[in-house]
Amino acid sequence: MRETRLRTALGAHPIGDLLRAGTFTDPAVGLDFVHVAPIHRAFAPMVREQAYDVSELAVVTALQAIAHGHPIAVLPVVVAARFQRGCLIAHRSRPITDPTGLRGRRIGVRSYTQTTGMWVRGHLAEDFGLGAEESHWVTQDEAHVPEYDDPRFVERTLSGSPVEALRSGEVDAAVLGNDLPGGEEFVPVIDRAAERDRAWCAAHGYAPVNHLVAVSTATLEREPAAVRGAYALLCRAEEAAAGQAAARRQTPAHRADEPRLTMSGLERLSRPIEEIAAACLAQGLLPRPLGADEVFEPVRRLLDAPPPGT
Repeated sequence: MRETRLRTALGAHPIGDLLRAGTFTDPAVGLDFVHVAPIHRAFAPMVREQAYDVSELAVVTALQAIAHGHPIAVLPVVVAARFQRGCLIAHRSRPITDPTGLRGRRIGVRSYTQTTGMWVRGHLAEDFGLGAEESHWVTQDEAHVPEYDDPRFVERTLSGSPVEALRSGEVDAAVLGNDLPGGEEFVPVIDRAAERDRAWCAAHGYAPVNHLVAVSTATLEREPAAVRGAYALLCRAEEAAAGQAAARRQTPAHRADEPRLTMSGLERLSRPIEEIAAACLAQGLLPRPLGADEVFEPVRRLLDAPPPGT
């Protein structure tokens, strides 16, 4: 059996770790991992150049890439998700105790298209009726998708990191993701963030999605069997990682009701993608509506196609 090697970029998380360790293998497909850290540095090359056969990709970036006709396809595997309300912070010396007080204020975020920012804006709209356009978003990075232009209420003038801008008073609040600072210098803007997050998750049936996995359409068309095999490996790793997380929830250090953060499968992902795409459209992140049928159409065709030789 011929083995097809796929150039792969996945971040440092349980799913990627399981696959890098060779916990799950397929004799017909091998994943050649490229080290990219932080993983968001792989996103623009994947969209603009298809630098990898298989790559982790932020969900906002993936939807924008599809809407603008870039040759990538999305595999329905969530490799990273997170509760987001606690990612909106203010400086302790200048707290914002009512999120509606962000109207007309300056909020720092690495990029307007950053997925954590999309979720925070969505939660502000849901919880407090605060539209994205009612604040000034101050950023430093351009979008991974080159066709995208920021809305008029966004300015790319951030002189340092969002944390530095918040510390200096350049912005009134900031959205941070994996770089969310600890300690007591900063305070959350949304009170009872964890409680609100859990209620949202219970109502929607999933945790806010950050990163999915994408494949270049050239690879999909040239090596459909290998892509099908890679998708199966990703699903096996996701199920195993979810099982490990469930086991940890039974220990005293964790809450037993902590929700599953990752998920895989077309049926599981269809409604979340519909809701995320609608939120993106409302925030000026997409040029047109997108539905799950369009987003997942290439992989649905791949999975429905009979194996070679049948």
